[in-house]
Amino acid sequence: MTTTTMTRSGLRFLPAVFAAVLGLAVISLTGHVQAAALHDAAHDVRHATGFPCH
Repeated sequence: MTTTTMTRSGLRFLPAVFAAVLGLAVISLTGHVQAAALHDAAHDVRHATGFPCH
């Protein structure tokens, strides 16, 4: 096995690791935020993207 092959096979799991870390960060952060703050953030995103919400 060459160095290039070993490097590419080692990087194959990088997207999965990144997704797992991002998922855990989102879950842990939203678990510690008040519900009103999450609602307000979602409401602001809806307005910013032009999605009608009321």
